[in-house]
Amino acid sequence: MNQKLDIEAHIAAINAIDAVASMLEVICKVTGMGFAAIARITEDRWIACSIRDEINFGLLPGDELDVKTIFSHEIPQHNQVIVVGQEPQSYISIPIFTKKGQFFGTLCAIGSAPSSINKAEIIGMFELFADLISFHLHTQEDAAIKEQQLIEAKNTAELRDKVIAILGHDLRNPVAAILNVAELLLRLPVEERVKKMATIIQRSTNRMKELIENMLDFARGHLGNGIKLDLCEEPLEEILLQIVEDYLAVSPAYKIEISLDLKQTFSCDGKRIAQLLGNLLSNALTYGKSGEPVQVLVYTNENQFVLSVTNKGNKITDKIRSALFQPFYRGDIEPSEQGLGLGLYIASEIAKAHHGKLDVTSSDEFTCFTFTMPI
Repeated sequence: MNQKLDIEAHIAAINAIDAVASMLEVICKVTGMGFAAIARITEDRWIACSIRDEINFGLLPGDELDVKTIFSHEIPQHNQVIVVGQEPQSYISIPIFTKKGQFFGTLCAIGSAPSSINKAEIIGMFELFADLISFHLHTQEDAAIKEQQLIEAKNTAELRDKVIAILGHDLRNPVAAILNVAELLLRLPVEERVKKMATIIQRSTNRMKELIENMLDFARGHLGNGIKLDLCEEPLEEILLQIVEDYLAVSPAYKIEISLDLKQTFSCDGKRIAQLLGNLLSNALTYGKSGEPVQVLVYTNENQFVLSVTNKGNKITDKIRSALFQPFYRGDIEPSEQGLGLGLYIASEIAKAHHGKLDVTSSDEFTCFTFTMPI
């Protein structure tokens, strides 16, 4: 069964080469021989793959001949150049090899042509056609391998996204429970040591919550139609200030300076804009220079909303910049710099969903991420 499928595949591969029919026609015209064919040959089988028959030889693609009785009992090997230029049955056969050096079959012709077929230019033409056939077979095989690899990569990506979505969803409840306990402990009249431990739990859990939301957004974007927005006109000041306060509450060592100048309300998803700010702040606080403040600037003008986050630190190289907004890209990081590499990707997707854009400028003095969107 497998051998049958293999032969059928080879016949289909030969007939998928557009130039084959023209090659066989040229062979018949140039040599004066009335029958030309490409055959797949195994140890015990000769199978016609493509044929030009002007003498009613009677073979069709897929038909077989006994290898031991083909044309001449004196032909010892079909994987060699064979030229028999004698009437009434002249014969020429040129082997076809794959690019890996394996014998595939022959390009052959039979007829009553005189011995003039045994010429260098005739044999050269056959060899050229055989090489072209070999090249096309290799191209088809390579394309099939790449297509299979693409399918496997797509299936792997879909499975990964589903696992991320399930994992993120299932982690939400236990993380929320831990966060509630930590916040409850901070409200109780407990000793200072317990409050410090509760603060650590709260800080770590908030970070886990942020990572989970990024995981879920990534999975939603790949499994669905991108990040969905809940658009409405709402004041953003309170939402954005709350994000900054949350970071300062988690770690008083952070230094964040924020300037707000929102002259009007406009249609947007406030929670998503806050998430974008949170991701940019997380990135700035992680990669910014220790002890230096992170500056947040938010304002509107006549036709756009602008949000920028600036930190002092090392310059982002051109190589890193080119991949900065790709998922799971983390650049050159220190062992202490935890993360999945999804924060900037999610931020850029939120920007796109608002028909805006997220840009970055970086120098030896500072790095600035700027989100702009039309209003």
